[in-house]
Amino acid sequence: MITVNCQSSIKIVEEKIIYFDPLKVEENHDADLIVITHTHWDHFSKEDILKVKKDITKIIGPNDIKESLLEMGIKEENIITMSPYQELMIDNNIIKTVPAYNKEKNYHPKENNWLGYLLTTSNKTYYIMGDTDDLEENQNIKCDVLFIPIGGTYTMDAREAAIFTNKLKPKIVVPIHYGLVVGTKEDLSTFKEKIKKDIKIEEKLLTL
Repeated sequence: MITVNCQSSIKIVEEKIIYFDPLKVEENHDADLIVITHTHWDHFSKEDILKVKKDITKIIGPNDIKESLLEMGIKEENIITMSPYQELMIDNNIIKTVPAYNKEKNYHPKENNWLGYLLTTSNKTYYIMGDTDDLEENQNIKCDVLFIPIGGTYTMDAREAAIFTNKLKPKIVVPIHYGLVVGTKEDLSTFKEKIKKDIKIEEKLLTL
C-alpha cells in the first residue's frame, strides 16, 4: 500500500515500511527506512523524522543530511549517505540513486548532489523523483510507479511533468509536490489531461 500525505511525503508498505521525505505525518514510530531527497524544510523535516523513526530505523539521504541527523541524536550506524548513481541493498530492497536538480534555476543546484531514488521491492520498481526538472539523463529510467513533481517554480511544471511521464511510460503515475507551497488543482487538471491513456493516474492512496 502507498500513501501520499502531502507535498512529497510518501509511505510505501511492502515487505518493509519505507517513508520518503516524511512531512506532517502522524506519530507512529513504524519506519524501517526513512529516505530523504534533499535538505529543504518540506523534504527534510526533523520533527517528522522523529515521529516515525524507531531505534533501529535506517535513514538514507544525500551527504549534507548527516551532521543534522547526528545533532538530532541519530546513531551514526543508522545513517547512510549516498550520491547520484549509487546502489544499495537493505533487506531485499534495492535502492538506486539518480540526479535531481534544476537545469536553469538555482533552487536545487546540480553540485549539491541531491537525489531521486529508484526503489525495487516485491518485484515492483518505484521512481521517487525528488525536486527536479525533466533531466535528459533520467529519460530512460524504467519503473512501474512514478512519483513526479508537477507544481512548477521549484520543479518542472504540470505540462513538463506530463511530457516526461509519457516518455518514461510507467504503469502508474502519482503527481506530487503541489498544493502546499506551489501548485494548484488547475495544475493537477493540466497534468491529467496530457497523460497518455495507457498510463494510470493515482492520487493519495494506492493498493498495488
